[in-house]
Amino acid sequence: MAKHNPTPSSSSVASVFLRKRWMMLIMVLVMFSVALIIRSGIGVDSTPCDCRHDVAVPSQKKFSSVSPPPLRPPFVTAAPSPSPLSFMKSKLVLLVSHELSLSGGPLLLMELAFLLRGVGADVQWITNQRPSGTDSVIYSLEHKMLNRGVQIVSARGQEAVNIALKADLVVLNTAVAGKWLDAVLKEKVHLVLPKTLWWIHEMRGHYFSLDYVKHLPFVAGAMIDSHVTAEYWKNRTQERLRIKMPKTYVVHLGNSKELMEVAEDTVAKRVLREHVRESLGVQNEDILFAIINSVSRGKGQDLFLNSFHESLIYIKHQKLQVPPIHAAIVGSDVNAQSKFESELRAFVESKKIQGHVHFVNKTLAVAPYLAAIDVLVQNSQARGECFGRITIEAMAFQLPVLGTAAGGTQEIVVNGSTGLLHPVGKQGVMPLARNMVKLATHVERRLTMGKRGYERVKERFLERHMEQRIAAVLKDVLRNVKAHQKAH
Repeated sequence: MAKHNPTPSSSSVASVFLRKRWMMLIMVLVMFSVALIIRSGIGVDSTPCDCRHDVAVPSQKKFSSVSPPPLRPPFVTAAPSPSPLSFMKSKLVLLVSHELSLSGGPLLLMELAFLLRGVGADVQWITNQRPSGTDSVIYSLEHKMLNRGVQIVSARGQEAVNIALKADLVVLNTAVAGKWLDAVLKEKVHLVLPKTLWWIHEMRGHYFSLDYVKHLPFVAGAMIDSHVTAEYWKNRTQERLRIKMPKTYVVHLGNSKELMEVAEDTVAKRVLREHVRESLGVQNEDILFAIINSVSRGKGQDLFLNSFHESLIYIKHQKLQVPPIHAAIVGSDVNAQSKFESELRAFVESKKIQGHVHFVNKTLAVAPYLAAIDVLVQNSQARGECFGRITIEAMAFQLPVLGTAAGGTQEIVVNGSTGLLHPVGKQGVMPLARNMVKLATHVERRLTMGKRGYERVKERFLERHMEQRIAAVLKDVLRNVKAHQKAH
């Protein structure tokens, strides 16, 4: 037998190696096709990084930022501590999502559903805008929830009303979900509002409509993913709608355990890196920048490609000695190519940089691409991302981040330490190009920034940190709900 042969042939060694490599690759990809169905993208935080480690009780004068205590050193072994959400055991929680899709809001609510089910909560799910007919994405996501013990309830009808009235807590997800309140609860809406936590992720102006948020002042609290978004909602609701925000809690998100396991697995990362780069035609020594978002003008892929083109011109004119650089647009849609994506592809062709730019179809399994790239570009425009979970996921893979100085990115990226920030809009094109050249030409700086980003993730952006932050919010909300019920 081969394993007893002291001098195996090179072909048999190669065969065994390749077989092990593909087995590893298949195992990793299967894991991520299942585990990373719950990830972000929220579609997503601003102001300089919040370095507080306090656990603040929310107030109407100041947004509370709930930060967990430091992690134990890795050499300390201790029995697993109970979940900070264990107090939710046997509680009836109704989660209301405006839709069920692969976008960030619904997926994040699903993640909360699984955390609550993990501690024994009775979790009921309502999708307000559910299309008629069969939808493969909705079918898949609903079955994942059913398999984890989350019950699916019709958005309309008396059953939804009864559950809302009986629930210990109602979580309304996104501003758009506000339409469900009047449409279903009608005259009983006032009985549900005092025990409703409104989880808001939006940053766009058109969400500031009384059609969506007229009940916002009367709910138990609002939970928002970043300080800058919370401040924006406070100002806009007062100035535009003349209504007052309820108690507002700022809860930064965290990376899933599954993603962290791969991010910290050197072998898995190497296999994924080799596979993805081979599929793109990118060599191991080449430098790969990537933007991982759904393709839309708000995500700034057009400005990213402009910056990338400018960086190529600069490197050529300055005769800089750097490996070939590439750009990847992860989030394309080959089946329904939008006008905007067509413009992106036309730009690439017009600049004759097809050999440097790679379009990758949208995917939930971002880990293979995070393992394959060298730098993440978070180029969301206007007010930026509400948080931008892909940013902390990239930092977990020890990648530096080049991000816009807007939205939640500023609360995640420490400028000059874990990445570099640039302005939004056209005025950010050349600064981003210069930052790309900086990281392409300074390997040590790129690696150092990546390591610092990973350390920052370990300090505050893990799943357990998010779980602790959410637990603090839910405890306070339930305490206030109980006080309200006693008073009335």
